[in-house]
Amino acid sequence: MSTTSRLDDSTPPRQNASDLAGTSAVADRDGTGRRGRWFWRSGWPAGIAVVLLVAGVLHRFGVPVAQLVVFAVYLVVCLAVPGVLLLRALYGGVRTVVEEAAFGLALGYVIEVFAYIGARAAGRPLLVLLWPAATYAAFLAVPRLRAHWRRSAGRPPVPAWWPWFLALMVTYVVAWGSATFFRANALAWPATGTAHLDMPFNLALIAELRHHVPPSTPWVAGEGLFYHWFVFAHFAASSWITGIEPLVLLFRLTVLPMLAAFIVLVGMLASRVTGSRPAGALAVAGTLLVAMPSLYLNANGLFSWTGVVHDPWMHPTQTFGGLLFVPVVVLLMDLLEDRAHGAGRWVLLVLFVVAVMGAKATYVPLLVAGLAVVATVEFVRRRCMPWRTLAVLGLGLSCMAFAQFVLFGGARQGVSVAPLSLFRLTWGELTGLGSQASPPPGSLLGITLVYLLCWVVTWCGVLGLIARPRLLTRVPVLLMLTMAAAGAGVLFLFGSVGPPNQGYFLQAAYPYLATLTAYGLLTIARAGRVRFAAMAEAAAAGVLVAYLIRAVCAVQVPLSPGRTDGVLFLPFAVLAVLVALVAALVLVTRGRARAWALLIAAVAGAGAPSAWQARLTLLARGSTNGVHTEYHPRPDQVPRGLLDAGRWLRAHSAPGDLVATNAHCRWGAESPCASHHFWVSALTERRVLVEAWGFTPTNMDRARPGEHPEYRPFWDQRLFRLNEKVFLAPTAAAVEELRDRYGVRWLFADERHPVSASLGRFAELRLRDGDYAVYRLRDAPAHRLSGTVTS
Repeated sequence: MSTTSRLDDSTPPRQNASDLAGTSAVADRDGTGRRGRWFWRSGWPAGIAVVLLVAGVLHRFGVPVAQLVVFAVYLVVCLAVPGVLLLRALYGGVRTVVEEAAFGLALGYVIEVFAYIGARAAGRPLLVLLWPAATYAAFLAVPRLRAHWRRSAGRPPVPAWWPWFLALMVTYVVAWGSATFFRANALAWPATGTAHLDMPFNLALIAELRHHVPPSTPWVAGEGLFYHWFVFAHFAASSWITGIEPLVLLFRLTVLPMLAAFIVLVGMLASRVTGSRPAGALAVAGTLLVAMPSLYLNANGLFSWTGVVHDPWMHPTQTFGGLLFVPVVVLLMDLLEDRAHGAGRWVLLVLFVVAVMGAKATYVPLLVAGLAVVATVEFVRRRCMPWRTLAVLGLGLSCMAFAQFVLFGGARQGVSVAPLSLFRLTWGELTGLGSQASPPPGSLLGITLVYLLCWVVTWCGVLGLIARPRLLTRVPVLLMLTMAAAGAGVLFLFGSVGPPNQGYFLQAAYPYLATLTAYGLLTIARAGRVRFAAMAEAAAAGVLVAYLIRAVCAVQVPLSPGRTDGVLFLPFAVLAVLVALVAALVLVTRGRARAWALLIAAVAGAGAPSAWQARLTLLARGSTNGVHTEYHPRPDQVPRGLLDAGRWLRAHSAPGDLVATNAHCRWGAESPCASHHFWVSALTERRVLVEAWGFTPTNMDRARPGEHPEYRPFWDQRLFRLNEKVFLAPTAAAVEELRDRYGVRWLFADERHPVSASLGRFAELRLRDGDYAVYRLRDAPAHRLSGTVTS
């Protein structure tokens, strides 16, 4: 059967001979294989090269060699190897060594999180090590399990270039992270203090999970932590096991293996869906590199979503959830496409879906939407109940309900039904009129159409599937299409306070849109018998056209005063007209399938690089965080001594001690106060009575869509005034109420703000370092301190 005819089936196509060119073998049939040739084709050189590269980069950016070795041993011994053993026992099938390692690492993350939650709740965090120890013991002692120490004989044939391609993608991630994140987020104070505000936010959550399960919000005592926090349980577990500072894990070490495993698993998924390693490579590249095609001369709000590596260190929940969700889709392919399945795969699916629920609940609604459509289509096609699909759908619905009413406590998190609110916000940013400006109906419609055009251009390769319509009913294709549509629907229907966080729903679908795009390009190319070189030339032509439109229209945002907002639509209107004209010519062209293939490649090319040009321009000018530079404090705004004072208090207090502070505002945003100060809870690893309330559910649910909740006053003004009084004008009664009613034991004073000189009469000064002073409240009624002050 030919490749073309095979694509008409609803089953996945097999890899053809050209896709498998360069396939390596371990040894010749007679057992005298050329070991040297096997080594260079095996993927080991690529793996070794990328490991050395990552180690060199991390060491260059401040990670000692000893910590690199300890972390590497932890990854292998405590996560990857036991994960691979369990994977082999529960999940048959054929995988490459690197795919098995990535899948096993993802499974190791999942089980470690569950084990740590139990261990931390029992008050013995290092009991988390029981799960790898028990795994090793079982697979050594049980004869049936002992066989899984050896790899299965069957391995999928892999082109010789495939490991090097994966290594190249990991290298890109490391290089981009070095040029943007590592360069702007140092490990040594005061440079650490210039980090984006999300970093102390994440660090404070790691600190909370290091000492408390179930967790609560560390920067406002008594406020529930209604958030997806599983990734922070992993950070906490790895910190206990390795002894490495959470700061180093967050700023440097932990995200890179997640990204590497994610790259491998996306390549595995896409190759299985398309039946082609080149298409799998295209899907990986699309996941990492494709961005919304901004045709303006600089970066801007709507078009700043640049693939999965948008900011993986600042958003570890999205990174962790993205990694764990790929195995969910892989397992669903097996269970729902009538392939071999057993109890082990169902166990794995349940584990991963529950883990995704707590890692990034964004993915669960998308999964439920996709499964609902798949179940409906299966019922219509087969005229029988799709019980397996319905079982997984029930699992997804249960997890979604648990996340909403238990993990999130029923809080809205500032999300509400507000159709087109994202585009109102975007119009305000592009025109320079601000988020509170209200666009005219015509302008709002125009921005919405621009977004739709950009979305279609970016992923137009999906249209290639129409060349083989039956492919659209394949389970993975239908599932991924529906998830993408659901992610886009969230953007249109919902709004959020502050930044447009609903964009994470669409970002969650990126790997699957990229996979469908690659599948569509492969399908239309085969239908039109178009060679890869011709497709590449068409894509290059699209790149050139996009750059010409940018240069000729020369629209820079935000608009200068006096310019009408109509100019915002000009470059996109030009692109739409050009595409329409070429499409009209295609309709009257002989060899229509070939022409459509080239047109789709050209349009995809026009969309892929344009937003990156703007970001690279910003990078060349020294901006490391695109359009969000205001969330990085300047070096002169960073206080002295905070790191040392925080770690001193961590060493001299108990995990259950409560701290009060007079620091509440993000540095550089004191007037009006942006309540985004998380450094005290992050570095002391102690809960704070009232530090920052901008991101708390209570505060966010009080704000309106488009409003910046961080500027709202704290909701309990009596408590806030008491907290401030202790620092500004302390009295014995105020100090006693803070201690006896609220349980405060320590005062962490930022002396850049007014602090009463009489505070030492009511609390014992234990440390003064730089701009900070640390006081301990006495157990007895306050009286004047006599004796020596420690400094």
